Amino acid sequence: MPLPLLRKFAPLLASTALCIGTLASAAHAAAPSGVQKPGTITASAPLAAALGLPDAGRALRITYLSTNGITGKGLVPVTAEIILPPGPAPKDGWPIVAWAHGTVGVDDSCAPSLNPYSDRNSTYLTTWMKRGFAIVATDYQGLGGPGTHAYLDTRVEAYSVLDSVRAALTNVQGLQNKIMIVGQSQGGGAAVATAAYAPTYAPELDIRGTVATGAPYVTPELLGDLLKNAAHPDAGYSPLVDYVLYLATGLAGHDPHFRPEEAFTPKALPFYRKAAHECLTSLSQQTQAAGLTLHNTLQPTFLKAISPALKGMEFPTLKLAQPLFTGTGTEDRDVPPALQLGLVKAACAAGSLVQAHLYKGLNHSETVNGSLADSAIFTNEVMTGQPVPPQCNPVPQ
Repeated sequence: MPLPLLRKFAPLLASTALCIGTLASAAHAAAPSGVQKPGTITASAPLAAALGLPDAGRALRITYLSTNGITGKGLVPVTAEIILPPGPAPKDGWPIVAWAHGTVGVDDSCAPSLNPYSDRNSTYLTTWMKRGFAIVATDYQGLGGPGTHAYLDTRVEAYSVLDSVRAALTNVQGLQNKIMIVGQSQGGGAAVATAAYAPTYAPELDIRGTVATGAPYVTPELLGDLLKNAAHPDAGYSPLVDYVLYLATGLAGHDPHFRPEEAFTPKALPFYRKAAHECLTSLSQQTQAAGLTLHNTLQPTFLKAISPALKGMEFPTLKLAQPLFTGTGTEDRDVPPALQLGLVKAACAAGSLVQAHLYKGLNHSETVNGSLADSAIFTNEVMTGQPVPPQCNPVPQ
């Protein structure tokens, strides 16, 4: 069996009793069906050092049960990583960063727990770890587990994040129920969704605040205006080409009524089919080489064809129970600032405490680590119960 597949299925092949409190090196099998509920760990194995964070302590790759976010009922297996800081845990345990990752693709081989961290994400999460946080990082439903990943579906993402934290708190010693939800790009939206669903879905979790960079916020109006401008015949390649291909692929996995030919041109249809199996770096290289642009990719009926997926991107509420930090780069071309500032505006209007930051000259990727100094101040405030200064109209800094 090829190594990537072996890594993928190793947790599912684990044997005997569940005893993760000691983070033992042996793998473990499914818990008895009578006690299975969201957050139940069914398998675990040590995470390969090459797939973890530098200078970390003990680390696991787990399979846990989560409520099916597509249907809203039933349990599905989802995979995740749990990475602890080095050394002994503090008296009350390490607080948790629930990490929601950005776009990687929709194929199982793209799951973050099967791949090394990028230099950017390694730097970012290691900084959080050095702040004293353990990292709990879900792959999301359908990535690394059965079924298609419903890309950008907020309920799918939120349930996956919340149940990964439940799994960690219930089964791993040295953690405390104090949680920061942190995400970037797709994960920025997932982080906001997690904060929105948490009070009703997982009220027992003590979430202190949310940090979201590059977070998408899509309404038909915002998306229509964006596509109208970005799909101009003279416009070149946009990363949005790859994202809409993944959005459609995720929709097709659970909606038999979706018709890709109503969304994409004949030129783009071969790449729609590739998107189901290609991770982001590879897909992006291929779409750019083929000269795909939004203008020659999307049919005039695209928005209608994709409308069920857009419905799945909606947040249940934007009146969040805890403060929200947002970071936006002025040069972001992956999630244009108009979409991110639309989220800020809507969350502020809903009554959330929002601290928005706008970083002059930074692109989508650069904003992740560029926001660390500001998010450190915000995190200290929410973790210690200090007032958080709101900022709903950020100016470039």
